Amino acid sequence: MKELNTIHLNGLRAVEAAGRLGSLAAASEELGVTPGAVSQQIVKTEAQLGRAIFERSPRGLVLTDFGRKLLVRLSSAFAELAEAVAQARRRDESVLTVSVAPVFAARWLVYRLNRFAERHPEIRLRIDATTTLVNLETSDVDVGIRVGAGRWPGVRAELLLEQEVFPVCSPALAAELREPADILKLPAVIDEHAMFSWDLWLNAAGLSGSRMTVRHAFNEASLALDAAIAGQGVMLAWQTLAGYAVTKGSLVAPFGIRAKTGFRHYFVTSASRRESKAATVFKRWVRDEVEEGMRLLSAIPAPAAVPPSST
Repeated sequence: MKELNTIHLNGLRAVEAAGRLGSLAAASEELGVTPGAVSQQIVKTEAQLGRAIFERSPRGLVLTDFGRKLLVRLSSAFAELAEAVAQARRRDESVLTVSVAPVFAARWLVYRLNRFAERHPEIRLRIDATTTLVNLETSDVDVGIRVGAGRWPGVRAELLLEQEVFPVCSPALAAELREPADILKLPAVIDEHAMFSWDLWLNAAGLSGSRMTVRHAFNEASLALDAAIAGQGVMLAWQTLAGYAVTKGSLVAPFGIRAKTGFRHYFVTSASRRESKAATVFKRWVRDEVEEGMRLLSAIPAPAAVPPSST
């Protein structure tokens, strides 16, 4: 190895490429440099070795006897290096790394992972739950699910679901509701990081200008949802956050009025990297699960408005 330190690696690459391809022009094209640069690297390498590798002739470069023997070893060595690099870059396609927000992982994805495992036992999921927008070009993340307007630079974004918001509360609190205006009587639990406000839904319900009374505020949507489940107030939630709890009956979505936020759920993948078979399979499964979840959610009738009793 010490002997190798006395020779520039770029020079050896130039020698190997020129010898294998038979010309400076072909070597320069493969290496991405000019023919003059290849020639200079060869001259430097010959000087460092103290022996001629090529003979200069009207026909171009011709390998010397020494050069032919050296080329066999160099070509073998560079082929090994190329395979080592390819193997290092090769991903284990049986493991799929998915980046999602913690609230999406906790409130939507984990409830369904058994179904994915049963359907695709050959794929092991690694869930990276983070709000950080990871760099899909340099990280080991295969697929991300993000909420936004879909304009993220350097990624391929595919629409998954348009986000809609609606109030959710415990069945006990829902029993007090007769008409949309009654929701103003309930205390609200707030997700401080939400990208929308109660005004969005109040306007859709014909209650423009009204204000909710806030009981608790949380810096995490999942905690606000837990507070709603515990009967501490009403929350303005969206499909993938509250859908499971509504279908299981631990939350009620009164009135059936939904408001679009202008944001959407997207799959995001690398714009330059080939998508693995496992990533394609996962995306198809998520779409199926989202469609089924939305069907179940829409099939649940909103509690009917009960007119006040007459006396």
